[in-house]
Amino acid sequence: MPKNPTALIVGTGVGGLSAAIALKNIGWSAQLFEKNNGLRATGSGLSVMSNASTAMKTLLGIDLNLKNYGAEIQNFEIRHKSGLLLKRLPMQEISNQQGTPCVCISREKLQQSLLDKLGDTNIAFEKRAINYVETPKSVQLNFDDGTSAHGDILIGADGFHSSIRESIGTQSIIQEAGYICWLALVKYSHPQITPGYVVHYWGSGKRIGIIDIGNGWVYWWGTANMPSHEAREWKGTNNDIAEFYIGWPDIIHDIILSTDSTSIITVDAKDRTFPETWTKGRVTLLGDAAHPMLTSLGQGAGLSIEDAAVLGYVLRNTDDHVEALKKYEFIRQPRARTIVNASRELSEIEQYDSLILRIKRDVGIWLAPQKKIRERLNKSLLFDNIAVQTTTNCKVFPQL
Repeated sequence: MPKNPTALIVGTGVGGLSAAIALKNIGWSAQLFEKNNGLRATGSGLSVMSNASTAMKTLLGIDLNLKNYGAEIQNFEIRHKSGLLLKRLPMQEISNQQGTPCVCISREKLQQSLLDKLGDTNIAFEKRAINYVETPKSVQLNFDDGTSAHGDILIGADGFHSSIRESIGTQSIIQEAGYICWLALVKYSHPQITPGYVVHYWGSGKRIGIIDIGNGWVYWWGTANMPSHEAREWKGTNNDIAEFYIGWPDIIHDIILSTDSTSIITVDAKDRTFPETWTKGRVTLLGDAAHPMLTSLGQGAGLSIEDAAVLGYVLRNTDDHVEALKKYEFIRQPRARTIVNASRELSEIEQYDSLILRIKRDVGIWLAPQKKIRERLNKSLLFDNIAVQTTTNCKVFPQL
């Protein structure tokens, strides 16, 4: 019997695990390599919007069942720092249209959900990839401990500082956003936080979000404009963070001060210029390695899962893996570029500290018709599986 093709996957984050799920689903073998000594999921949360689960379900028939691990969004509000409601976003309505939920979840629970779906697989730890050698029929991945692995394709799912991206010679320059992010999980109860509740408060160069992720746990994040070098060196406590939000609603100070300072993660906000090339021969990029982005649209995890679904779909029923990887890049780049750019633009708007710009921002969203808000959200939340299937099945494929 012919041997199943093998994918070498560098990185065990959302993208790497999702790629392994997708490829195992189409009959491939997947070998995962992680530079650390075990799987890691930092103590923060994220959103997996409906487009991600839709991609897996419609292209590969995979139901991720994420609502069993997190909280399905029921009510998404944007509020002024005074507490005034500016807009409710129709997230659940769009989710219902696709038949898949938008879910807020801890990173640990998302990792567990993907591992449960993946089942038994080969994960090698303390394997730091340094380079690869490609032959006409395979690829050899080399590690810093002197060992190597062989497969039919190599997938760089190794994140923001991807070594595989560097190995294929594609450029992606770090862009500092000029603000700090605080991220935390806390067991917390408040009458405002109903099941599936999400609220974002906007102020002057500052924001904060409070998100139900299920089972009494809340994920909160905050931002404040700050030079990037100061953000990288910031060592404050929960009291220091609370001082940034003096005069904001009481729930904000309460939840910050209810969180142990040692459990709050600090990150300097940044993304990268969009890599023009993801694929070289039998090697391709996926997730943050391919399209690092800011978090304003909450689509980092979702796009990684979309990538995995499309990659699995284009590799089904073909022996020409090089052509399939080119198709994957051709299909994914326009959508990823659009969302990366939109995330950067929204981040700038959300962090306005100019009074005039803030008034225009807040009044603009307050007066915006719900139909217009939904049209904007549809651009990221609706996954077009028909377009993917049609493009993949074209006999004459552009730019190959």
